[in-house]
Amino acid sequence: MKAQALHGHLDALLLAVLEQGALHGYAIIEALRARSDGNLDLPTGTIYPALRRLERAGHVASTWSTVSGRERRTYQLTDSGRRALAGERAGWREFQLTVGRFLDPGSPPTPA
Repeated sequence: MKAQALHGHLDALLLAVLEQGALHGYAIIEALRARSDGNLDLPTGTIYPALRRLERAGHVASTWSTVSGRERRTYQLTDSGRRALAGERAGWREFQLTVGRFLDPGSPPTPA
């Protein structure tokens, strides 16, 4: 799946991954890949700018640490990020229901 197909949803996915706990950048990429059964194999050039954007918005905080002699940045969800994630989930449910009325052949029609 291409990053472009995720337009508008990447931030929510990143917040959801970080809901489980603090992770460094590569671990976030791996979590996206694992939770999507390999369908989300996004490059660092997509993930890191999004993490910086979330950090500027106050939804994510980061700290630097040294592991095995290598510097790495670890990201964690803030309270603001938890609230943003709750809003993203509510928006997603509404989107899913609305679009499902058109694309899901089993969903009931909207009353006139």
